[in-house]
Amino acid sequence: MGKSFLFAGVALCAFVGSALADCPKITVADMKGVKAGAFPQQYELAEFEGAAGCKLSFAGNPKADELNGKIQGNGALPPLAERLPEEPLVVVPYSEIGKYGGVLDGLSNAPEAGTSDLLSVRHVSLVRYSDDLATIVPNVAKSWEWNADFTKLTLKLRKGHKWSDGAPFTSEDVKFWYDDMVFDENIIKKPKDYVLVGGKRMTVEAPDAQTVVFNLPAPKPGLLAHFATHYSQPFMPKHFLGQFHPKYNPDADKKAKELGYENGYAVISAYYGNSDWTDTPTIMLSDPAKAPKMPKGVYPTLESHIVVAETTEGRHLVANPYFHMVDTAGNQLPYINEIDEVHINENEVRILKAVNGEIDYKSQSMQLPSAPILLENQEKGGYTVDLKPTIAMPTFAFNVTSPDEEKRKVFGDLKFRQAMSVAMNRDEINEVAFFGLGKPKQYVAFSPTPKFVDPKWESHYAQYDPDLAKKLLDEVGVVDKDGDGARDLPNGAPLVLNLQFATQGMPGQVAELVAQHWTNVGIKSTVKEVTPDEYRSAQSSNQLDVIMWQKGQPLAIVLGNSELFQPPFENYFGGRAGMLWAEYVDSKGTKGVKPPAYVDEMLADIDAFQSTLVGSPESDKIGQRLVKNMTENLLFLGTVQAPNPIYHRNAVKNFPEFKTWSYEYYRTYPYRPQQWFLADEG
Repeated sequence: MGKSFLFAGVALCAFVGSALADCPKITVADMKGVKAGAFPQQYELAEFEGAAGCKLSFAGNPKADELNGKIQGNGALPPLAERLPEEPLVVVPYSEIGKYGGVLDGLSNAPEAGTSDLLSVRHVSLVRYSDDLATIVPNVAKSWEWNADFTKLTLKLRKGHKWSDGAPFTSEDVKFWYDDMVFDENIIKKPKDYVLVGGKRMTVEAPDAQTVVFNLPAPKPGLLAHFATHYSQPFMPKHFLGQFHPKYNPDADKKAKELGYENGYAVISAYYGNSDWTDTPTIMLSDPAKAPKMPKGVYPTLESHIVVAETTEGRHLVANPYFHMVDTAGNQLPYINEIDEVHINENEVRILKAVNGEIDYKSQSMQLPSAPILLENQEKGGYTVDLKPTIAMPTFAFNVTSPDEEKRKVFGDLKFRQAMSVAMNRDEINEVAFFGLGKPKQYVAFSPTPKFVDPKWESHYAQYDPDLAKKLLDEVGVVDKDGDGARDLPNGAPLVLNLQFATQGMPGQVAELVAQHWTNVGIKSTVKEVTPDEYRSAQSSNQLDVIMWQKGQPLAIVLGNSELFQPPFENYFGGRAGMLWAEYVDSKGTKGVKPPAYVDEMLADIDAFQSTLVGSPESDKIGQRLVKNMTENLLFLGTVQAPNPIYHRNAVKNFPEFKTWSYEYYRTYPYRPQQWFLADEG
């Protein structure tokens, strides 16, 4: 690999875009006649040098040593040549070659609540979607190859790629993640659906340091789309976490006790958490007394920034000195030195800080009802708000496995769910909460709706018909038994729906409007805003009457992720309406509540759907059945699909217009935030 490094001291690199590089400093806006590579807006090094007819020289952040000094457990930095991979990923900036420096100011709701927005800014995985949201492109992986029937996926990693502490990143780190993290019940109790194929394990081989082979028990071409969109990362630092794993270190427990932990697994849990969520509280927050004595504050990462401080008020991160991307001038990314993440749960306070221009970027938890005040103050606040389409939409669902047997009986009656759906005035929701900018529709799980879906399902029981709602409620036996004007449960007990919502999952206006709609047909309710943590805690303990969260996934993601069609119908962070059905399925019938037959059909169909060639008659037939079972049974009631605001301060450069306001494509991930820079900070 021919390349040259110019390292006459990092001081020489202080002026980004100087004459250090021989190659044309192309941008997406000005490609200077250089042909695009195999993938949009990025090249492999040799590919770029071939296309541009040059040799790329490299430069690093002049403050790399200072930033590295803030990373607990990192040694002194070697030269940049020993930090970059031999095959760095060359990223084409959108508008201009950036400059190093500055602190990106961001907002989250609380630890583990509303944090995916900023997590996506630093996120990496094996691959990602380009900003066309259609093309999967390399990232940590340099390349990949499927066999003919999509049962073997071979990935090539980058030579010389290193973790944030300088240790080599190899295929063994992928194998360690799969064999020793996600399938070790001491670490994660239940493997997620995406690490399985048709309910069965894959095998992972690491024949050499740069080659990873996934062997699948059945075809699953959507596995790659999963890696491109999901928050989880299919690699973990074996060199670090492995020292606490009894499989790799017989002295793991002894080593753990020296650090004040019961055993090695307890240390892994302290660093990694007990799930695949990569943003669990660090030891600095969960056990601040132990943190200074630990070998590292957090486990090493491949992300663009690493956490160096955390309290209940927020977190601070610095640039990863070993990050694997460079721009077309040879500057190692990211440009932005640090990220400061403040936790504020009150929506009004978050909006006020945005209006005042106190944050640099925000989209998660921002809802369309807040758009007018944001748009009115753009010029004064020095920021821009883009209204972009959403993938998912706010949905309501009744807890069909409620611990209250009488409520479970009513919520499980399809006529009740039909009644509550037609009692909702979606046109009014659209006009009042979404300013007429949305599209009222029923939930079909796939979003946007694929061609194989009969359009009738988008309007299935989505008409506003309060008289029909009252008739259906009468038929269910939910009538006013005590003459107080409100309908009661069939056994005579009062029926009051406890409606808890978090603005991360649904605008408050939508919750309040629907509560009024249901009151209009005789169903009483109470509405209360809670924190996302409170919402998820109540949902996980099966205490909610009504699930209120946004839902919907593109076809490509459904091909790799089964959760919308498996009880409880999403993960911990989404809307789940069948907790005890899930318990029954997971326990093979020894616990929980047996789901109806159509759920069994969905469970079988989603596996078959993912293993069938998409677009084929067989695939379309299975997909139609999935939508019929989901929508006809009204497990989730759709509302209105409307745009949402995306906010950025004007000083954040190389910030493109996003195609969607989307968690499903993992927020900023397709838009390469590592090449953002701050024009007014150095």
